[in-house]
Amino acid sequence: MSAAENSAAAGADVTDTGSVDTRSRSFQDVRENLAYKPGSKPAFEYELLLMFVHNELSAALAIPLLAIVVAMASMFWAPANELILWLAMVFISKGILLAMCRRFTKIPRGQVNVQKWRTKFVAAEFVYGITWASVAFVSVNSTDQSPYVFLFACLTVVIAMRMMFASTVMPIVYVGTIPLTAAMVLRFTMLDTPFYWAMAALAVGVHIYFVFILKGLHSTVMTMLEYRAEKELLIAELEQSKSISDEARRRAESANIAKSRFLATMSHELRTPLNAILGFSEVMKSEILGPHSNPTYKEYANDIHESGEHLLNLINEILDLSRIEAGRYELQEEPIALADVAEDCHRLLKLRAEKKGLQIIENFQVGLPKLWVDERAIRQVCLNLLSNAIKFTPSDGAISISVGATPSGGQFLSINDTGPGIPEEEIPRVLKNFGQGSLAHQTAEGGTGLGLPIVMGLVELHGGTFDIKSKLRQGTLVTVTFPPERVMQTLPRLAEPGEPHTALPNAQAATGSQSGWRERHNASHLERHSA
Repeated sequence: MSAAENSAAAGADVTDTGSVDTRSRSFQDVRENLAYKPGSKPAFEYELLLMFVHNELSAALAIPLLAIVVAMASMFWAPANELILWLAMVFISKGILLAMCRRFTKIPRGQVNVQKWRTKFVAAEFVYGITWASVAFVSVNSTDQSPYVFLFACLTVVIAMRMMFASTVMPIVYVGTIPLTAAMVLRFTMLDTPFYWAMAALAVGVHIYFVFILKGLHSTVMTMLEYRAEKELLIAELEQSKSISDEARRRAESANIAKSRFLATMSHELRTPLNAILGFSEVMKSEILGPHSNPTYKEYANDIHESGEHLLNLINEILDLSRIEAGRYELQEEPIALADVAEDCHRLLKLRAEKKGLQIIENFQVGLPKLWVDERAIRQVCLNLLSNAIKFTPSDGAISISVGATPSGGQFLSINDTGPGIPEEEIPRVLKNFGQGSLAHQTAEGGTGLGLPIVMGLVELHGGTFDIKSKLRQGTLVTVTFPPERVMQTLPRLAEPGEPHTALPNAQAATGSQSGWRERHNASHLERHSA
């Protein structure tokens, strides 16, 4: 790897680490929010303060308009100059509070000192509450009870509104409403009448009741924030899992590409000297240029040739498996007769079976339609399965090759041997790459462990199924099934214009419909693979 690649990889690692650290910090913040306990320092302080600010800004004109109404109504029994002074104080204190709220919203969350800002809002709310409470001490030029009843109603409404706006921050609620209730109580107790004393007691009772309701509302707000924090935590964890999955997929794809390049390079580098080894060893063991002076050399040449063939077969199997796993194995499909392929494979391996004293029995169903498959792939499937059966079946055993139609309309190829079988717990292992059972280790014919994985991959590329059943001392049955979509059906030829619609012989119909069937089958095959 070059220096540029190393630096790029290091930069990617740093970026990944930084993103992981950022996600970890976000998870930590959310979990701290979920760790809120009443009475301790809440982790939701900023959210609660922000909700108070939004409430104040959304209802910026509500209470000032109420103050104007109170001032205009009070002019019937109070001096106008005192009411105008009170109204100006209310507007000034409200303006200070709104200006602080707007400034708070412009500051980034990470730069906000929550404790400092809460103290500022508490102080501003206290001033605002004092200015509203001062209306209780405006001069009253009337002996009637209606001014005091009106004052009680107005201040009670203001207390309720202030509690609603500041319900998320309890200290602001207290400093903003207690001065109003205290002002009413003080003003009513200054009047030497039991009726006003009762109104003072009622003001205290109403305030306590409002606080009781407000605590329930505050608890609801906290529960809402906890649910929101849980949702954010879940979303964050899902995003982290997705990013980890994407990164793992990216790394797997990169590793797969690197593996493919390595195998392609190594196959070229290995095949070049292997061709020389196989060619020269073939010449030497055949003594084409003359007999060896020492017969042992001929045996060595034969061993070299067999070892080279074994290595070449191993390289070919690894390349085939890597192409299948990478999805780069291209099928060269054409119509073939499955029985003909099985018979050819039997003929190729017949001499090897006879040397071991094995009997191979053919059981082919007659009249089967052709399959639309890759002949080379199907031949490799049949050769791998049949060579495995020959390899592990003891002398004087029997192997049967069956080809037939399935009840669903497909076709199957099965190979059954009378070998020692595979233990049930070892079947998953032999189906894995380079997996071998205990029997392969005990015999001298143990292969590379790639035959069955290649068979499974090739069958899956054709949309088929692979099944293996085996029991100790009873043999092994391997069945490969091809779906009905792979079976070529005979269709009647379309009549030419003016030609009478008469039935054609089966052979002629099959010939006339061959090209049309192939086009339709290709279309359905491409649609199935794209899905």
